[in-house]
Amino acid sequence: MLLNIAAIIVGFALLVWGADRFVLGASAIARNLGLSPMLIGLTIVGLGTSAPEILVSVMASFQGNPGLAIGNALGSNIANIGLILGVTALIVPLTVCSDALRREYPILLAICMLVLVLMLDGELGRVDGVILMVSLVLVLFGLARIALRSRVEKDPMEREYEAEIPDALSTKSAVLWFVIGLGVLLLSSRMLVWGAVNIAVSFGISDLVIGLTIVALGTSLPELAASITSALKNEHDIAIGNVIGSNIYNLLAVLSVPAVVMPSVFAPEVLSRDLPVMIGLTLAIFITGYGFGGSGRITRFEGLLLALCFVAYQAFLFIEVEEPTEQTAIVRMLDEIKV
Repeated sequence: MLLNIAAIIVGFALLVWGADRFVLGASAIARNLGLSPMLIGLTIVGLGTSAPEILVSVMASFQGNPGLAIGNALGSNIANIGLILGVTALIVPLTVCSDALRREYPILLAICMLVLVLMLDGELGRVDGVILMVSLVLVLFGLARIALRSRVEKDPMEREYEAEIPDALSTKSAVLWFVIGLGVLLLSSRMLVWGAVNIAVSFGISDLVIGLTIVALGTSLPELAASITSALKNEHDIAIGNVIGSNIYNLLAVLSVPAVVMPSVFAPEVLSRDLPVMIGLTLAIFITGYGFGGSGRITRFEGLLLALCFVAYQAFLFIEVEEPTEQTAIVRMLDEIKV
């Protein structure tokens, strides 16, 4: 058990560091190739911060644990909004000034509805995975157009990304960090999945719940660090944009992996519990952050509500897990008595 816990802790630490190096290298390579900071931020950085979730999903699917991959995708989105935006807004109330960010909100909502429709039949098949992957390509194309348009309109988020994306890193160094970051991500994601699956088996917890809790929280750590740092630097649009972009990629890139690699029927709780929570939180930040007729704003009070929603959801998962465990123990005792 101690070895499994150590694998999870070390895996999380390496995952955060590897994601940071991966994003640093990828964004520096793109900048050296002459791409605009906004284009890099909306596409490369967005995909990079979702790299932990993507690789964990890949490892879990190939190891025969699609529930962990699905839980990781949905749980990370819930953590991104409830925990990350909630805690960030508690520290620094967030104001949305970017028109580009306002264009991303409807895209995220549309993707949430698409995922809901695809999963209504209770299974995630290869056709669903292909639809999500095609949607990812279309969204990347759409975000690229938003980035080019924002550059012409002098969007404030363009200036924020320009200040954040490294410009003093040589292409050789950038490629080196990119390769090192990717290697560490592969190793750490494998360690994390191994430890998480072993603990789930030991305690009789489903891989879905492990994905929704421990794994989702750990893979969201890069976004938490990035959003708080951006907010403290008064880069509010990036703080929110990191979460919106990550959630888009989690649903399209992360969720498509288990569908293509290992199509399966998922637990009914996904439709009755997890998807409604994710969609509800997405609607909450759309209403507060979009800014109908003016600048959007997520206040400290709204941040507190988001954080409390996340805590309540996690507590509900823990309570729900305890009941079946006790029932299973009783059933086993009765079986032993019969024997």
